[in-house]
Amino acid sequence: MRESIKVFAPATVANVTCGFDILGFAVDQPGDEIMLRKSNSGSVNIIQITGDEGALPLDPDKNTCSVVIKKFLSDLGLEQGIDIFLDKKMPLGSGLGSSAASSVAAIFAINELMGSPLRLDELLPYAMEGERVACGAAHADNVAPGLYGGFVLIRSYDPLDVIKLKTPEHLFATLVHPHIEVKTKDAREILRKQIYFKESVKQSGNVAGLIAGLLTSDFGLISRSMHDYIVEPIRSILIPGYNEIKEAAMEMGALGAGISGSGPSIFALSNDKDISKKIAVEMRRIYTNFNIESETYVSRISQNGPRII
Repeated sequence: MRESIKVFAPATVANVTCGFDILGFAVDQPGDEIMLRKSNSGSVNIIQITGDEGALPLDPDKNTCSVVIKKFLSDLGLEQGIDIFLDKKMPLGSGLGSSAASSVAAIFAINELMGSPLRLDELLPYAMEGERVACGAAHADNVAPGLYGGFVLIRSYDPLDVIKLKTPEHLFATLVHPHIEVKTKDAREILRKQIYFKESVKQSGNVAGLIAGLLTSDFGLISRSMHDYIVEPIRSILIPGYNEIKEAAMEMGALGAGISGSGPSIFALSNDKDISKKIAVEMRRIYTNFNIESETYVSRISQNGPRII
């Protein structure tokens, strides 16, 4: 049996325009890396965190990774000591599922390190508990695609019912992360508590259309369905340059564009890698004009979740 293991878990895009809290997908990059090492201490300890500029807690009762690992060991009656080394290779508070990547990497790594006693689907509730520690809600729209890879639908939370969706081979995501902060709590608090019935009908039609388009590789249907009538009109006001970037992406041939998670990152989907790369260049140019630094990423919809490295 292994004495140590190193695992990568990918960034994710949640909501995907019309699918608030129920849709998400994984990308090839960026992501987080975690190394776990068995120890004789009998406890779970965080030895080192890099890439977070000191923002994340080292207290094992407050950190996403260690809480996930402690719960796993406790539930299985294992008294193994574990040392944790976390390397954050993606920005915090970016809307790219940073906490989810850490949770997924941690639960996948500890399960592998202990001989894989649980199936992949049995790991999901543990990753969700990591999200509860990070943001107060055990939502799955980031951790599910992070764990399973690909495009994922959360049909229900009670009982938990998660479905991995087939996606077209030639589907690319362009991501831009502007160096501004949008707190998830603020992004949720500004949302309306009630919506009109006609808005619900239109949104439901788009969710159904987006899923049907993914399953049938109908790019036209995917594009027509990527419209959010409920969340985007409100949250977009928190993101400088949002309207300009979305308009530019669509003019350059994107199928659709929207806010990644609660922002501030923005994503665009395309069915051509060259188009995706050109959109990335334009996204950075627009933010440069706003005097805002940014990073961009171009990736296929990754069909892989965490992996041993």
